[in-house]
Amino acid sequence: MPGIRTLNVAISPCPNDTFIFGAWVLGLIPDLEGCRSRFAWKDVDILNRWAREKSCDMVKVSAGQALDLQDEYYILASGAAFGLTHGPKLVARKGLETSPKVIAVPGLQTTACCLLEAALDHDFQALPVPFDRIVSCLEQGHADAGLLIHETALIYQQYQLKLLLDLGSWWREQAGDLPLPLGCIIMPRRLGLDLKARAEEQIRSSLDTALEKQSQLMPLISHLAQEMDPNVIDRHIRAYVNQYSRDMGEEGTKSLQKLQQLKTSMSDISDRSEPSDPQTGRTGQTNSTQNP
Repeated sequence: MPGIRTLNVAISPCPNDTFIFGAWVLGLIPDLEGCRSRFAWKDVDILNRWAREKSCDMVKVSAGQALDLQDEYYILASGAAFGLTHGPKLVARKGLETSPKVIAVPGLQTTACCLLEAALDHDFQALPVPFDRIVSCLEQGHADAGLLIHETALIYQQYQLKLLLDLGSWWREQAGDLPLPLGCIIMPRRLGLDLKARAEEQIRSSLDTALEKQSQLMPLISHLAQEMDPNVIDRHIRAYVNQYSRDMGEEGTKSLQKLQQLKTSMSDISDRSEPSDPQTGRTGQTNSTQNP
């Protein structure tokens, strides 16, 4: 169609993403003017890779990855996942008596892995495993511990696992009342500020509609969710869809700056500078901190 551009959007299948974008996906709100949006759902580690490969026009990535890609991407003010009281959890099978040496993680570039590296005071081998296979990885003895995200982190006790470290609590010790930035929506800078602003408003409209018509979204959310229990899905949405999902604002921006400071403190770069505004400015660092 003349004048219509395809907008490739990629998000995770976790309930908070599907809740935020569901009204847009299902056509409960009009598409962005001049765009025909196409949606894909992938594991967060794949989404991070797609962003590095410049495969999408809009993509949900780990917050730490978003910070690393600021030279090429805008971080959108809406659509993000911030934890208020919850966060990734390091768990192990009952009976582990020593510090875990091999830890299954949902991706080396994930915010969860970044926080774990900052929090632990001993060396460990990070074993990348898709987030929905970490529990089975532990059950099969392939790792000493696992780093859980998404719905499973809320119900680890159901799998007879013990909690070693709650990274949500650890974050609050480091950052006080700032929310924990877990994931952000990013868009290539080449698409321009006008489309960025319209996309931010589109996400807000989708979220507002979801709050009004949640029952219409539940079949899609349940179909894509890792945990099928409706109560778990509801807990997940309530845990990660909040005021910062609609607009991260000043507090969300400060949270991203705090995360950047943690990433920088783990790097071997001697020449460090203060992080820039993650929404409007490019990073002030000449090198981005990368997880090993």
